[in-house]
Amino acid sequence: MENTTWMANYTVRSDFELVGLFSQSKHPAVLCVVIFLAFLMALSGNTILILLIHCDAHLHTPMYFFITQLSLMDVMYISVTVPKMLMDQVMGVNKISAPECGMQMFFYLTLGGSEFFLLAAMAYDRYVAICHPLRYPILMNHRVCLLLVSSSWILGSVDGFMLTPVTMTFPFCRSREIHHFFCEVPAVMKLSCSDTSLYETLMYLCCVLMLFITVAVILSSYSFILFTIHRMNSAEGRKKAFATCSFHMMVVISFYGASVYTYMLPTSYHTPEKDMIVSVFYTILTPVLNPLIYSLRNKDVTRALKKMLNVGSVFQETLK
Repeated sequence: MENTTWMANYTVRSDFELVGLFSQSKHPAVLCVVIFLAFLMALSGNTILILLIHCDAHLHTPMYFFITQLSLMDVMYISVTVPKMLMDQVMGVNKISAPECGMQMFFYLTLGGSEFFLLAAMAYDRYVAICHPLRYPILMNHRVCLLLVSSSWILGSVDGFMLTPVTMTFPFCRSREIHHFFCEVPAVMKLSCSDTSLYETLMYLCCVLMLFITVAVILSSYSFILFTIHRMNSAEGRKKAFATCSFHMMVVISFYGASVYTYMLPTSYHTPEKDMIVSVFYTILTPVLNPLIYSLRNKDVTRALKKMLNVGSVFQETLK
């Protein structure tokens, strides 16, 4: 009889409840407005950056091609979690079905994994540009760039295809409350009533492998870059090279640091509140900051933006 009741509860209650950021806030309405504004900033900033790079022929270089892909990933990344969270707050609901939860998990894992590998490809691009400038057009031709970008997307999707089905097939017979604002793997795994230790170990090893490959590429690339910058005779060249690389390192440190905390630190270091704060950093703040980092102090991008604004003003004048 008890087994029958348990199975009935397990099959009927297929929805999860997202106990997210707003339940932890004393001023949920204010927080909702702030997150909505951050979402608009990320959406508009990354979209403008993509359009600028697409429209300006001077920005049709490998570096800006990678930045376009990064902006595209950021737009998709923030769109996977934030609209659902905001709509739930406005509508006064916090439920998410199992299929929706699985889809959300798959997309954020795929996009997060793809960004891991793309940042490594961007580091390699900077290494070739600074350390082998004469061979740069050959070593980073359009075919190589497409190969690196497509590999990033494919390897990221492997992460999603591998972790999502396993996570969502575990039996969830405990509380259906996910103490998070989206279906993140560690938060969902806490609801399982079966032994997940082997899966958690495999997930940890998978993250270590991803980190080892990408961090090895990034560290080796920047080690050679710093050595080359140190040997440069031109002060202007050193300044430009260092500025370009420092922007990229800011993005790498913020994104990788949050991922290490979420997937590699022992559970004793985690609390729902800490997990949500860290997740806000890499799901909301990083997509907001990336276009600012790559545009505000970038002369090529600011020049292209001024050019687009001038064209727009001239067009308006002709219509009057």
